[in-house]
Amino acid sequence: MRTDSPSGPTSPGPALGASDPNDPLPARQHLLVDVSGSTSPPPVLDVVIPVYNEERDLEPCVRRLHGHLARTFPYRFRITVADNASTDRTPAVAARLAASMPEVTTYRLEEKGRGRALRNVWSHSDSPVLAYMDVDLSTDLNALLPLVAPLISGHSDLAIGSRLARSSRVVRGPKREFISRAYNLILKSSLSTRFSDAQCGFKAIRGEVARRLLPMVEDTGWFFDTEMLVLAERAGLRIHEVPVDWVDDPDSRVHLVSTAVDDLKGVWRIGRALAVGALPLDRLARPFGDDPRDRGISGVPRGLARQLVGFCVVGALSTLFYLLLYTLFRTAAGSQAANAAALLVSAVANTAANRRLTFGVRGRERAVRHQAQGLVVFGIGLALTSGSLAALDAASGNPAHATELAVLVCANLAATVLRFLLFRAWVFPDRRGGDRHLKAASARDSTPAHPADTASGFGPASAQERNAS
Repeated sequence: MRTDSPSGPTSPGPALGASDPNDPLPARQHLLVDVSGSTSPPPVLDVVIPVYNEERDLEPCVRRLHGHLARTFPYRFRITVADNASTDRTPAVAARLAASMPEVTTYRLEEKGRGRALRNVWSHSDSPVLAYMDVDLSTDLNALLPLVAPLISGHSDLAIGSRLARSSRVVRGPKREFISRAYNLILKSSLSTRFSDAQCGFKAIRGEVARRLLPMVEDTGWFFDTEMLVLAERAGLRIHEVPVDWVDDPDSRVHLVSTAVDDLKGVWRIGRALAVGALPLDRLARPFGDDPRDRGISGVPRGLARQLVGFCVVGALSTLFYLLLYTLFRTAAGSQAANAAALLVSAVANTAANRRLTFGVRGRERAVRHQAQGLVVFGIGLALTSGSLAALDAASGNPAHATELAVLVCANLAATVLRFLLFRAWVFPDRRGGDRHLKAASARDSTPAHPADTASGFGPASAQERNAS
């Protein structure tokens, strides 16, 4: 048994922040079977069960989960009971289970909070795959192996059970159904999330991802799951979804109103942080895998397709904004003055939008320099559009307003192509891609993803093992 407190565990595992946060994440790899001959390699899977005053449900839950894993899971596993400051007999029940089953351990916290419990246990676990589920076992356990299999194989970084997938089978009341779907609709509309179910208590994560991701997650309660998933998705990590069979627990301890309020506060906090670029999501960037087809090809810029789409969207909105401003300014000034003012305002907005949305530059570093370079690009666009207007005035003394707009649209299209090329090659050049790729390759070849990997056999195979195979 392990009894721990927020100040630190009595049997510490690897520290959460042991790896350098400035290094890229290693490429995902299939977890290898233990070939080191060690008598006690760390378990591949650590399933955490957060509990608070669950003296009645804890024992049947743990015994059922243990029996299922013993029958069906092909790797070594651990079940960790994370006691969130229970005041009933839950600690005694957990201690009895740990004494009777070697795969069960306990972890005691003196403060409540599901997120706090998961952060503490996952931070000190030596398992390469970490999972959690609710003590009521509302989710059918047959989904557990499909949940963790993509993480073991190296295909995905996180995995979640989804009650809202088409093939899921769910039994719950209309009130909870409405709240769940409304919450996920809020996430999709406000944070542009793509995962379908943020709050299902059935998730897993790779250990090296948890060590890098969890320090960025601030929430310690029910919003912990959502914040973790949003940050992972925005950083480009792969999230695997598993349809589940799920039966609502009528004795749930969740307070819906207070939880909903806290979740909405969390959505606002995360949305604001993402908008201002306050989160160092580049620390979560994954390199491509070991497949030669995934490596960079000389002369082919990476991310070009995504940047083109983003630039076109920003450009279309900027053009509409520019035309609106020009029409507004034209009522009080001549065509040249109206064009210059409208183009100046829209250029500043366009540079800011492309900086954040198209080229992924976050934070305030070099923001002033980027705007200055953007104004140079603006000057080129001004010369093109102003020259077009001058040519139109020379051709026809008093052109109609519709003709002016048509000429300006054509001139802006020509300026847009040049603007993208200048933005990509001069204003926002990707100086990190090559270095990051080389660092990732070096880390992949020389350093295991986890301090315990070398001893346990779950890291990259040694040269001797590769030659033997």
